[in-house]
Amino acid sequence: MTGTTDPTDPAPTAERRRTARVRWAAGAAVALALLFAGAAAVAAAREDGPAPRAAGAPAPDSADAGFARDMAVHHQQAVEMSFIVRDRTEDEDVRRLAYDIANTQANQRGMLLGWLDLWGLPKVAGGDRPPMAWMGGGAGDGGHEHGGHHPGGGSDGVLMAGMASRAELERLARLDGKQAEVFYLQLMTDHHKGGVAMAEACASRCAVPVEQRLARGMVEGQQSELGLMRDMLTERKARPRS
Repeated sequence: MTGTTDPTDPAPTAERRRTARVRWAAGAAVALALLFAGAAAVAAAREDGPAPRAAGAPAPDSADAGFARDMAVHHQQAVEMSFIVRDRTEDEDVRRLAYDIANTQANQRGMLLGWLDLWGLPKVAGGDRPPMAWMGGGAGDGGHEHGGHHPGGGSDGVLMAGMASRAELERLARLDGKQAEVFYLQLMTDHHKGGVAMAEACASRCAVPVEQRLARGMVEGQQSELGLMRDMLTERKARPRS
C-alpha cells in the first residue's frame, strides 16, 4: 500500500545509519582538523623556541593561563571518549550527543591553545605546579569539592577532577551497545562536573573578558548536557556515579 512504511523493512534503519555515519564523518574531519591544528601549533612553538610574551598578556601562572592549559587537556579527553563511543553503539541519541560534544570541545580547545600562542605562553605549566593549582583552595590536589568522580593527581592518567582513567577508557573501548552507552554517559557526566567547576573558577578568577565569556558559556552548555545525560541514563535504567 502506497504511503505506508513497513516496520519490518530494514531500509529506513539502514538509511538512518548511513546518515549517522556521514554526519560523524563530517564532524570527525572538523574535530580532527582542529586537534591537528593545535598539535601543529605546539610543534611549531617547540621548533621556533618560546614566543616572546605579548604586551599585556596574562602572567604564566595566572588563572587565565592555567584555565587555558588545563581545559585544553580536559577537552581533549572528552573528544577522545566521544570518538570511542561512536564505534561502540548504533543508538542515534548517544551518537548525536557524542557528535555535539566532540565538535564543541574540539573547537573550544583550538581557541584555548590559540590564546596561549597569542599571549606567548607555554602550553605546559613550568615548575612543580600541578594541574588546577590556579583554582586555589587545594584544587591542585584534585579535591572532591571541585566536582567529578575522580580526585585527579595523575593516578592512572587522571590529571584533573572528572577525567577518566586509562583503565576506564580501555573498558569503554571494549563495551558494546547499551553497556557502552551507559558507561559513556557516566564518564561524561563526571567529566562535565569537573569541567563546570573549572569553568566557574575561570569565570570568577580570570581577567581576560573573552575568556570569561567562554567560561560562562561552557558552564551553561555543560550544565544543560548534564541534565540531558541524566535523562538518558534514566531511560536506560541507570544513574550517574556521583
